[in-house]
Amino acid sequence: MRVLSVLGARPQFIKAAPLSAEFARRGIEETLVHTGQHYDPGMSDVFFEQLSIPEPRYHLGVGSAGHGAQTGEMLKRLEPIVEAEMPDWLLVYGDTNSTLAGALVGAKLHVQVAHVEAGLRSFNKGMPEEINRIVADHIGDLLLVPNQQAAQQLANEGLRTGVRVVGDLMVDLAKNVAAQLPREPAVLERFQVRPGAYCVATIHRASNTDDERTFARLIEGLRGVDLPIVFPVHPRTRAIAQACGAGDGDNIIPCEPLSYVEMLGLVSRSATLFTDSGGLQKEAFVLKVPCVTLREETEWIETLEDGWNVLAGSDPKKIVEASRRLTPARQGAPYGDGNAARLIADALLGIEQPRAVA
Repeated sequence: MRVLSVLGARPQFIKAAPLSAEFARRGIEETLVHTGQHYDPGMSDVFFEQLSIPEPRYHLGVGSAGHGAQTGEMLKRLEPIVEAEMPDWLLVYGDTNSTLAGALVGAKLHVQVAHVEAGLRSFNKGMPEEINRIVADHIGDLLLVPNQQAAQQLANEGLRTGVRVVGDLMVDLAKNVAAQLPREPAVLERFQVRPGAYCVATIHRASNTDDERTFARLIEGLRGVDLPIVFPVHPRTRAIAQACGAGDGDNIIPCEPLSYVEMLGLVSRSATLFTDSGGLQKEAFVLKVPCVTLREETEWIETLEDGWNVLAGSDPKKIVEASRRLTPARQGAPYGDGNAARLIADALLGIEQPRAVA
């Protein structure tokens, strides 16, 4: 069997690592296409090197652009590759423009499309990610969902065939890597912080970075937190972070993007994570680190249970109050049993599992 996997952004590289390794173990031939959506070395190359992801056979080099221009370039450059390869499955991950472009090209060329992380909804169509995930689900042939709740959401939308509950690749990888971390990862010394005595923040979504007033309110909230905050700055956030003076005589410690293992080590020993990233919300949950989501909604609603994750939006008061809450005492296990890669490979090979939806 031949699979063509379309990747383009940091979270997709992370999810691809355990699945590409499983494909290799199972003798499944995989061809990787990197769209170039994330092209900064700290957001791309380091993940391939550190997570031993195979070198992409194709690199589209699309880079940054508006949503229409970026997606259009991906469609134009990806179509001849799919026509030449004609795989058994075209695999897309998550909710980026790379996801949308891959799903559209596959559907139009009559190649079976498999969507990893299907069924998630924030119910905010103002987010481009929400549009991307809805379209990918509705044109996909195999919808690989992280849990039963996501399967039920697809059923509510009339999607009941080709749905498989497989768990979460990102959660599986985070658990495996976290188990190998030392008590005090070396990255802590780099920022001169001690376990439990600092926080971590990331901000990258357009809703937070395209409006200077919104971003300034986020920085105001972070400045009100009682601990130092290490702030790996996403490339799209650099200019506005500098304009708002983040790190100028305050408790914020800006830095370049970190590798996967460094970031996991940093988050795992922190007191609180502040983020608008869906992937980091899950990673904090797995690492049992309280999270404050800098959005009004989350597609990972399971993380809200028992108070592990709190939605603060851009309200400085809510951000500070959420940072001072008590660490939750209990936690469920909503993202599978660590076998997501095996179950996804089974689904692509047509090996039957119990039906996700009755």
